[in-house]
Amino acid sequence: MRNYNGHGFSVRLQGVEGIQLKVSSKQKEKTIGIVDLFSGPGGLGEGFSAFETPSGVHPFSIEVSIECEESAHATLRLRSFLRKFQGAIPPEYYEFLNGVKAEPDWSELYPEEWAAAEDEARCLVLGDKKTTKFLSEKIATIRKKFGDRTILIGGPPCQAYSLAGRSRNAGKLGYEAHKDKRNFLYQEYVNVLTALQPAAFIMENVKGMLSASIKGRVLFNRVKEDLESAGGIDNYQLFALSQGKTALGSDVLPTDFIVRTEKYGVPQARHRVIILGLRRDIFKDLPSELVPTLKKSKKEISVNEVIGGMPSLRSGLSKSDSESAWKEVLANELLTVRKNLPKLSKIESHQFHQVLDSVTSQLKSNEAMLRQSHVKGVMPKCPAVLKDWLTDKRLERLPNFNTRGHMPSDLSRYLFAAAFGAVFGRSPTSSEFPDALAPAHKNWKSGNFADRFRVQIADRPASTITSHISKDGHYFIHPDATQCRSLTVREAARLQSFPDNYFFKGTRTEQYVQVGNAVPPFLAYQIAEALWPLFARQ
Repeated sequence: MRNYNGHGFSVRLQGVEGIQLKVSSKQKEKTIGIVDLFSGPGGLGEGFSAFETPSGVHPFSIEVSIECEESAHATLRLRSFLRKFQGAIPPEYYEFLNGVKAEPDWSELYPEEWAAAEDEARCLVLGDKKTTKFLSEKIATIRKKFGDRTILIGGPPCQAYSLAGRSRNAGKLGYEAHKDKRNFLYQEYVNVLTALQPAAFIMENVKGMLSASIKGRVLFNRVKEDLESAGGIDNYQLFALSQGKTALGSDVLPTDFIVRTEKYGVPQARHRVIILGLRRDIFKDLPSELVPTLKKSKKEISVNEVIGGMPSLRSGLSKSDSESAWKEVLANELLTVRKNLPKLSKIESHQFHQVLDSVTSQLKSNEAMLRQSHVKGVMPKCPAVLKDWLTDKRLERLPNFNTRGHMPSDLSRYLFAAAFGAVFGRSPTSSEFPDALAPAHKNWKSGNFADRFRVQIADRPASTITSHISKDGHYFIHPDATQCRSLTVREAARLQSFPDNYFFKGTRTEQYVQVGNAVPPFLAYQIAEALWPLFARQ
């Protein structure tokens, strides 16, 4: 069970009481140093640092995190700064989030803590000589401080592995995968793994890594071999966290390394390759009951359970926006949708018009429709463990929670998609859109972009939140037709399981990219929970 403690949340181990009895109090106090690469805004690190043992200790300490993108680094550094207060987040941070005051100069207000955060969270490019030199010196310090009690975590950029990225690359004249440096960024991870020689490592990437090939050779096989042999032949033993299997077993398939986050309490069907490696000389003769395995949740968490209780916000107009202008445009687009509904059964037609009627009622009401809320809302249906993880009693409003503007013609498509989702429990394909609502895309009917407008279904986990949400939001339409918009950064962050007090820096576009590229922190904490018993017995 996790209990609110004012910073993150305390995590209590479950199901390992027998192991805990064998662990001395002194052993429990030992800290494990973490090196976090390709950190993004810090999703993996957040989960590990938030984990708390039954004796009230936070055993995982982020010693250094590396991120090259400036806005993501700014987010990462701010979160690192807040961790320096060991749970007692300064009041000025809440005054900033609650809109009481502008964000202060943290370096002036808390120079010691800010300096420590700047030392930990570095804006560097892996592979550069400067970065290599810095890491070499940092690793020497970490090994002197922690010995073998270290963990390497991170997810090398995945653009070249993802199916979408490979499709784009295939269309580039003269593109050769073996010359694309992005395909080999994972080797920078392996280089640090070789130098650090941690007791364990976690590497995350997209499913596309399993099927990608270079010069006819499956890339994943090469990645596995490089990870296993970092620092020596067969130095690391690989495990599939979702299966509780070692990679040495003949029955283990590459797909066993896929972790489906909706199975572990994250309200999103995000499927990622996650590889756990354990150093053989440290964890030899590992008892079967200690083989790290993620414990599945009793139920999947839906979109509505996490964002359904948030304040309703209207979309904006990309030009000449105002509440009255928005209502006028939406009323016109609503008429367009009503006049151009596809052929439906009597029941389906009735249900469709019920949804559209709710939009009409909203437009006729005197209730103000804002684009940014000054209250935070509640989540009455959200399971307690996730609700405690996400919410913060000291917040009076939600940060990063304002809507983007859309073209008027897109509003009709959003209305149609949301109503269709409510009636059929799925998002409409391009062929199911009425011709009058179709965008002027030459390939609209080709089938290549069948889900160009995708509504999130209220009673199911969200589809994968990706960095593409920064483009236009068409793949991430809010299920509530009365709001007629794409998801906000905060809604996407909740679906990614970022706590509400996690502030994303940069422009809104940059914030979307950060959220879409991150590892869900709630999943990361469960990985930390699975690993802790291994270190507790040392």
